[in-house]
Amino acid sequence: MRHLSRYLLLASCPLWAGAAAANPFYAPPPPQEDAPIFSGDAELGFNQLSGNTDSRTLIGKTLLTWLTGDFTHSFRAEVRNVSKDGETSAEQYLVAGRERYDFNGPHYLFGFARWEKDRFAGYDQQLTAIGGYGRQIVDGERHYLSLEAGPGYRHDRLRDDENEQLGVAYSALDYRWEFSQFADLRQEMSVEYTHENTTSRSLSALTARLNSRLSLRLSHEIKRNSQPPEEASERTDHTTSASLLYRW
Repeated sequence: MRHLSRYLLLASCPLWAGAAAANPFYAPPPPQEDAPIFSGDAELGFNQLSGNTDSRTLIGKTLLTWLTGDFTHSFRAEVRNVSKDGETSAEQYLVAGRERYDFNGPHYLFGFARWEKDRFAGYDQQLTAIGGYGRQIVDGERHYLSLEAGPGYRHDRLRDDENEQLGVAYSALDYRWEFSQFADLRQEMSVEYTHENTTSRSLSALTARLNSRLSLRLSHEIKRNSQPPEEASERTDHTTSASLLYRW
């Protein structure tokens, strides 16, 4: 029974690899004609093992989207915490807002602001604001691809050094393949370049819809900082997860 309980916990909660979680590029797709004015999804997982190994994993995510004319507004919040034998190995918080304005045709403008705090990334906190131009390259029944780019600004608060204010050159892609009525594959990638370092993010996700509200998602996230502060333990973080999503 103990082994079965451990398997069920791991199957319903994220599987962690690496010191911290990634924060990939999230692009809201163009709204469909029958899209609801307000929608969202939520994810909450908790895993605790005791005995030979004492560990705890907590993850909470929410994404809210609402429409106003040609604008698509979205809000995202995340919290992640991992501890083993009383020692915290990952602790991250993220809050982000994004705006998208669609023109007639495949063109759109976007802007987003993101605040993140990662205890093991070498920064006390980071605030990023980016805006620019995007284009729907493919918008078919099964395949969807968008590319976007633009300038931005990032404020890094360092623990043991002076704060940094950096200009950012940003580019990203978002690809989705709906290979069946109940499942889709998604790939998101982004690069944020500054004269101090380059941050690249990637998300690969397979989502299978169980019913109109619940979905099962398998995903792998990668975040790499080419030149992190000296306090950071690694340049690249990986997160592999299996989770249940609730949508409304």
